[in-house]
Amino acid sequence: MASKYSSLKIFHYQDKLDSLPKEIDVIKAPIHIRIKPTNACNHNCWYCAYKVDYLQLGQDMVERDFIPHAKMMEILDDCKEMGVKAITFSGGGEPFTYRYFAQTIKKIIENNIAFASLTNGSRLNGELAELFAYNATWLRVSIDGYDDESYAKARDVKIGEFSKLLENMKNFANMPNRSCNFGVSFIIDDKNYNEIYKFSSLMKSIGVDSIKLSGCVVANEGSENNKYHEPFYEKARELSQRVKDELEDESFEVFDSYHLLEDKFKKEYDWCPYSQILPVIGADLNIYPCQDKAYNLDNGLVGTIKDKSFKDFWFSDKNKFFKINPSCDCHNHCVANDKNKMILDYLSVEHLGFV
Repeated sequence: MASKYSSLKIFHYQDKLDSLPKEIDVIKAPIHIRIKPTNACNHNCWYCAYKVDYLQLGQDMVERDFIPHAKMMEILDDCKEMGVKAITFSGGGEPFTYRYFAQTIKKIIENNIAFASLTNGSRLNGELAELFAYNATWLRVSIDGYDDESYAKARDVKIGEFSKLLENMKNFANMPNRSCNFGVSFIIDDKNYNEIYKFSSLMKSIGVDSIKLSGCVVANEGSENNKYHEPFYEKARELSQRVKDELEDESFEVFDSYHLLEDKFKKEYDWCPYSQILPVIGADLNIYPCQDKAYNLDNGLVGTIKDKSFKDFWFSDKNKFFKINPSCDCHNHCVANDKNKMILDYLSVEHLGFV
């Protein structure tokens, strides 16, 4: 089965890879951009890094921020002109609550850019559901609860919201001739780990195409996260592996990303290749190197497009991509850590003929 979650996708863009080092004068456009259109959210998840005080991610986020309509249209036109390949929408807040989301998606379709979104699924219906079903590359619903009571408790929503979500998901999954890959991200914690297999089976039964199993992040240090997961880690691993072994087939992909987190925190390199490959545009119109440093103004800010276009910002002084030193500034969780290490290894190779 071809994997939609492969870490090796970047190696299909050798010209981009070779342009990354500081000594290369010409910077190329990012391949993929993550846009956070709004910081407002209609859920209040207990572990949400953008809301809790004890996590560095989102520490400077302002919930009322959103990207104005005209600015969003400008960004999307810049992306088309620059040759950006794909755009993913995420939080901050819930993308489907963004007041201009339908207009935004129509513009992306018009500009012929691949797009996707993360969502809590609460507003996955009507026009937006149709736009995604027949035009998006993928859509992934983040879930933690496994029934009405657990879902309401985890997200501070009314009892019954889980049942509504399942109805939205069933309807989306079964839209005739749907071309959008429909996935779920199940966030494993100390309250739901016993339900991993049962929940995954439910997702497969309602027509979901893929599931990602990953652990919630509850601290800024890998060791503290591991300590949280340790009491139930072996049981959760056993159930995750069972999902992989028994439920995965040609119609249902399982990406088992549940693991101890130490390797996502420690960095021994001094520049971040992925800041030039997959940057983040925040709802505050600031540019961040990745989703794990978003809304961190102290040591996560690359620059701003409040007073300039994204295109003008991107192709100006390349040095801005090297002012963040991961070994000093990025002791936080980092989804790009393993990818960065592979790229830096690729770029450092010598004696190429001796394969």
